[in-house]
Amino acid sequence: MDNKTFAQLLNAHRDDAKFGFQVKEGTERFVDNLLAVLFPHFCKERLSSAGQIASRLVLLEGDLERLLMPLVSEGSLDSARISGEFMAALPDIHTLLMQDATAINQGDPAAESLDEVILAYPGFTAIAIYRFAHEFYKRHVPIFPRLLTEYAHHLTGVDIHPGAQIGKGFAIDHGTGIVIGESCVIGDHVKLYQGVTLGALSVDKRLAKSKRHPTIEDHSVIYAQAVILGGDTVVGHHSIIGGNVWLTESVPPFSFVYQEHKTRIQSQEERRPTIEYVI
Repeated sequence: MDNKTFAQLLNAHRDDAKFGFQVKEGTERFVDNLLAVLFPHFCKERLSSAGQIASRLVLLEGDLERLLMPLVSEGSLDSARISGEFMAALPDIHTLLMQDATAINQGDPAAESLDEVILAYPGFTAIAIYRFAHEFYKRHVPIFPRLLTEYAHHLTGVDIHPGAQIGKGFAIDHGTGIVIGESCVIGDHVKLYQGVTLGALSVDKRLAKSKRHPTIEDHSVIYAQAVILGGDTVVGHHSIIGGNVWLTESVPPFSFVYQEHKTRIQSQEERRPTIEYVI
């Protein structure tokens, strides 16, 4: 295929595409601006009065309405209504995020303050953007929730589907490599470490609308690299799931699940001499 023919093919694909880079870029800009209004830690300039903050919120609502317009234009959704509902939900979202930041701060001996958690912890950033995205997911806004959480994934290495249901006081420590699936249900005061996967047992497309991902009940802790799979799998409240556990069945409340292994350390006297082959 020569360049001219290939260019014609690419142009045809462009005509078929409903949305482009502008939507993605606008989504990322909206997230950055929203975080800057909610938390001074993300703001490049000082907003010194309630009036200034209120003005920024008005501007954000207008930006959001324009951003959503092409995404909902072909459906029955109204971008102005959705934008208004989201902005009205922001006080509750902010309360949840402060509870999340507090849980991270209280649960990590290395954390020195709430300011440090909000400013420097990728887990907090991932949770914040997830909570924004979940509001749009509940309102059946197409594409936009995924753009939000994929931006968080890009920034933090944490992949939370916007459809997941996550309770208050959620803590992510380190965070890199965490995956939380769409139909996952997480209770209150749950803590996850890096590399945890809360996934599905099957990727069959026919199961798209079913409960495919596990339920993690209140006050549970899941340590690094644990994999918990299946929509019928329930981790009972106040349970501890150890590192590297592979779990596909439910466990009752107050369970301690761990992978048993043996590590042998040999002294210098026990070590066999190294065999060297010389040809």
